[in-house]
Amino acid sequence: MSMLPWLHPERVALLERLLRERILIIDGGMGTMLQRHELDETAFRGERFEAGHDSAQAHDHPGSCDLKGNNDLLTLTNPDIIRGVHEAYLEAGADLVETNTFNSTRISQADYHLEHLAYELNLAGARLARAACDAIEAKTPDKPRFVIGVLGPTSRTASLSPDVNDPGFRNVKFEELALNYTEAASGLIDGGADIVMVETIFDTLNAKAALFALSELFHQRGNRVPVMISGTITDRSGRTLSGQTAEAFYYSVQHARPLSVGLNCALGAADLRPHVQVLANAASCFVSTHPNAGLPNAFGEYDETPEQMASVIGGFARDGLLNLVGGCCGTTPAHIKAIADAVRDCAPRALSSDHSKAA
Repeated sequence: MSMLPWLHPERVALLERLLRERILIIDGGMGTMLQRHELDETAFRGERFEAGHDSAQAHDHPGSCDLKGNNDLLTLTNPDIIRGVHEAYLEAGADLVETNTFNSTRISQADYHLEHLAYELNLAGARLARAACDAIEAKTPDKPRFVIGVLGPTSRTASLSPDVNDPGFRNVKFEELALNYTEAASGLIDGGADIVMVETIFDTLNAKAALFALSELFHQRGNRVPVMISGTITDRSGRTLSGQTAEAFYYSVQHARPLSVGLNCALGAADLRPHVQVLANAASCFVSTHPNAGLPNAFGEYDETPEQMASVIGGFARDGLLNLVGGCCGTTPAHIKAIADAVRDCAPRALSSDHSKAA
């Protein structure tokens, strides 16, 4: 990213100081927590999209399409539930909470015919997380909290064909992805996000579209916010879906001068360990990881307990691999509390620039 001034320079300075002092804690899984509510179609629709409702807002959506499963929509239709999740993670020890915006792009919301809500979803998602952070920070001013505005990978891939019989076919263009990310990031920043994170990257070309969009958006605004980048190793082959190793992935995105680069999702902490090690050795920025609670079982559920996960991640921290750590699929506030306890007395990974200063 260009060296434009920070939108909130005092917040960035505080964040960078804390990252050099200790390992910061990211929150855990959003979907895992929402599943506990066992929400039905009515809950997802709320009053705004109530089936058969004749208000102007009800016409925002055709009633013929189910909305159940659109977790991001709960930001608008059941905001108290989303804020409750944020609060639970903050009380468990999270320093940073992620907005409920993983699928808040036009491309992903097209599955529900809600493309027109993309900006609003991001704006509201950031405001909810901001309010939760500000409320707890007011009670504990000695422990600042930060909002990570999440840009998910979208439901399409720019590098690979979705048709095995037509390898050259693509169902999305770089320019379309960039426009989607520009709109989403605008909402996140306007809503008060301290950081924007391009996360769960399975296709580095998608990520490059997001990073390009952010660079252009920052230039338009005349200021910037820190950017976190987090890829996903899709299986034990040690590569992203588009075929890159962790090291190749890092070198593909380092031009963006991110605050951090890391890995999340797909694998549990134990399986991610060697790939996080690679990033820790290669990266000149901070390193993050928020793994799943192990691998899913036959029912698609995650069995790794908070104690098991914290034990593995504690090893990451003792070996100097981490600057930020949290949880992804299957993790809960109990996991985050256990992880926070496990890394509390461990020094954060030192940046290469810090090593050179020390020398």
